[in-house]
Amino acid sequence: MNPTLIVTLMYGLLSALGGIQGYVKAKSKVSLISGLVSGALLGVSGVGQWQGQPWGKGLALGLTVALVVIFGVRLQKTRQWMPAGLMVGLGCGTIVVILAG
Repeated sequence: MNPTLIVTLMYGLLSALGGIQGYVKAKSKVSLISGLVSGALLGVSGVGQWQGQPWGKGLALGLTVALVVIFGVRLQKTRQWMPAGLMVGLGCGTIVVILAG
């Protein structure tokens, strides 16, 4: 398995789990929906990468950049490391791996 596929799937899993946690802790339906949708789309991009589809890597990169921007704005507003700072840091790492792969 290549590193791009692994980090894509891991970031998607963290996104989905974060959305679930946001719903459990704060009853935020927006967190639940956005986390599950972004996690599912990153999973789809991982499947595309696994099958050798050229769009898989591009979808993963686009979604990850979008999530980094969204969580970056949230981090700037709240100044709270969890979950925004964590997702920005991990997203930046994911971007580096995708671009290197």
